[in-house]
Amino acid sequence: MNAATSNPLGVHALVWVGDWSPESARYAVEQTAAAGFDLIEIPLLDPSAVDPELTRKLLDRHGLAAGTSLGLSADTDVSSTDPDVVARGRRVLADALAVTRDIGSGYFGGVIFSALRKYGAPLEERGRANAVETIAWLAERAKASGITIGLEIVNRYETNVLNTTEQALAFRAEVGADNVVLHLDTYHMNIEEPDFAEPVRQAGGHLGYVHVGESHRGYLGQGTIDFPAFFAALTAAGYTGPITFESFSSAVVHPSLSNDLAVWRNLWSDGADLARHARRFITDGLTQARG
Repeated sequence: MNAATSNPLGVHALVWVGDWSPESARYAVEQTAAAGFDLIEIPLLDPSAVDPELTRKLLDRHGLAAGTSLGLSADTDVSSTDPDVVARGRRVLADALAVTRDIGSGYFGGVIFSALRKYGAPLEERGRANAVETIAWLAERAKASGITIGLEIVNRYETNVLNTTEQALAFRAEVGADNVVLHLDTYHMNIEEPDFAEPVRQAGGHLGYVHVGESHRGYLGQGTIDFPAFFAALTAAGYTGPITFESFSSAVVHPSLSNDLAVWRNLWSDGADLARHARRFITDGLTQARG
């Protein structure tokens, strides 16, 4: 827990590395701890590439918590109307959940209700039902391990399922599981929501995870995000959950995710400087919001 903010502060692993090989895992965990964060978010696009035992030892050694996340592919899209595609998606989610459990993490989220891609048509009714049923199934499995499932609300170019807080609340109500929470991300809110305060109020006690990212995914405070309004809303809501900094640059490339997220430009080259700046920016912003 960050004493200055009362929220655990995290950083996405892609600030440091483009994969989770043993060497990359060591570097990312060491750098996260050195930068003063409490948590590292580990992407699990390929759960089989993660060594859970090594990862857990590294986290314990450096006193870090972890969250995990992923975005499904077109071939594993649980919002598909094709039962074979949905079945493949469930296998990926089950594998990622097992890794989350084995590294000692209590949070697994992301775009786990659809593929992470631009769709060419609106969501079909059967596809939505498949997504709801899958998250309900996943939440039941996660509950046995004390894991919370996060629904990350992302923009229209990355899913056709959950683009707004209102949609996510309705989806969560259909899932009907108390270990499913909403995950807000300022980068996506900047595209889809009317402002940075109302979604926090709407989410209320169902808000369980936050991504802080700038409008261009670079240094915080150098884009168009109204961070004072967002931090004030989090403070007013009494939110005490994780706040994780997320940023992408062509300086660090993941073989598939960088393309999925259209990371074409080098917005930064020094991950350590970027991360230290983000931690100060978030801490200062929350301190100011708390008066």
